[in-house]
Amino acid sequence: MLRRVIDSGLIPNMIFYGPSGTGKTTVASIIAAHTNRTLHKLNATTAGTADIKEIISSLGTLMAPGGVLLYLDEIQYFNKKQQQSLLEFTENGLITLIASTTENPYFYVYNAILSRSTIFEFKPVGIEDVRLALRRAVSLAAERAGHPIVCPDEVETYLAAACGGDVRKAVGAVELLAKATAPLEGSAVFSLADAEAVAQRSAMRYDRDGDVHYDILSAFQKSIRGSDPNAAVHYLARLLAAGDLPSVCRRLLVTAAEDIGLAYPQAIAIAKACVDAALQVGLPEAQLPLAEAVILLATAPKSNAAACAIWSAMSDVQAGRTGDVPPHLKDSHYKGAQKLGRGLTYRYPHDFPNHYVPQQYLPDEIKDVRYYEYGANKTEQAARRYWEEIGGS
Repeated sequence: MLRRVIDSGLIPNMIFYGPSGTGKTTVASIIAAHTNRTLHKLNATTAGTADIKEIISSLGTLMAPGGVLLYLDEIQYFNKKQQQSLLEFTENGLITLIASTTENPYFYVYNAILSRSTIFEFKPVGIEDVRLALRRAVSLAAERAGHPIVCPDEVETYLAAACGGDVRKAVGAVELLAKATAPLEGSAVFSLADAEAVAQRSAMRYDRDGDVHYDILSAFQKSIRGSDPNAAVHYLARLLAAGDLPSVCRRLLVTAAEDIGLAYPQAIAIAKACVDAALQVGLPEAQLPLAEAVILLATAPKSNAAACAIWSAMSDVQAGRTGDVPPHLKDSHYKGAQKLGRGLTYRYPHDFPNHYVPQQYLPDEIKDVRYYEYGANKTEQAARRYWEEIGGS
């Protein structure tokens, strides 16, 4: 799709969204060259509105026949007012904007810019494509060094995988290895040990305030909910490798209540015990009780009946569907309560067989509402049969 846009020559305002090292800046440069546009690059971490105005003021002398293309990197660091300043220049045709971001543009980019732009998502570069970049990097490093450089297959394979789809990291690793590897008998040979040293943890894409943080946490909970212990442990490992112990503990407790729930009521108590143990011992040992909790929750029976009940009740409350508390349920432990009709007809369940007696508990306006429906699991079905036997709901 992007290639067809470039070939058409009619370049719209665009937003490039994706992780670092996936070619966003390179593609912008290709577009500028292919469409005969003057390319100006700014980074929103250091640039401001004044820099944009400076580019506009110089258009008379710098503007190429095809127009001006502004590449604004990391647009998420521009505040709303700064992003709004771009609208005037993009709408009057003075510039074509290509903004790049590593964060979800629907969260960080002003709506007016989104509506005027085409969004292209860049994915992490595949291992085989990274290999091609590595070979080119080794060749260029050898030219600069003035002697042959050999990158064995095992080193190339490791670097291609360890960079996590970030070509820039892979090329940077080659440059470091080239500087650190002394030639022997005329050639420098990269070793796997050195490659592991320069590329350690580089495959981790994680930012506690960014999209990847929430994506991994989402995949973590959804894997537990989907009863896949292998995927759940994988995402647990990624979270712990990033040192994010608090998020793991919080999400485990939420998952135990939301997704396992009443199908296995002891699950939340076990999860809490594992979380307490993890917080007490800290990392790296914390991974042991947490792995136990994750596998137990992933393989446990599932029920979201309790979650659905409270969500439904909260929806009614927030919509104002409440009503007055029935008089027989109101507090009657004060002088004058009987004169107000408080608690006069309340029936004390423990005075009746099976400690149960039918009476109205919900307000009149919603007296027939059902928030809770028994889940189709052994525990909840046993409770349902019990209440059916004694004449309850």
